[in-house]
Amino acid sequence: MLDEETIRKTKILAARRGKSVSALIRSEILRLVEDDDAYRTAREAARRRLMRGTDLGGGRLPRREELHERA
Repeated sequence: MLDEETIRKTKILAARRGKSVSALIRSEILRLVEDDDAYRTAREAARRRLMRGTDLGGGRLPRREELHERA
């Protein structure tokens, strides 16, 4: 439940934006859903990039035995 002061401020905000309280709430809910969808999409893309890895141009590393061979 919202307190009276919050309800009053919401009505003023809606009026300033030329919207009804219902329209203001609707637009904010839609924005929240769109933001969440965008976040999930970006997170999934980042996860795919991490799983794929990045080619740093390196080759095969020498085995331990190769590093410690005596001439």
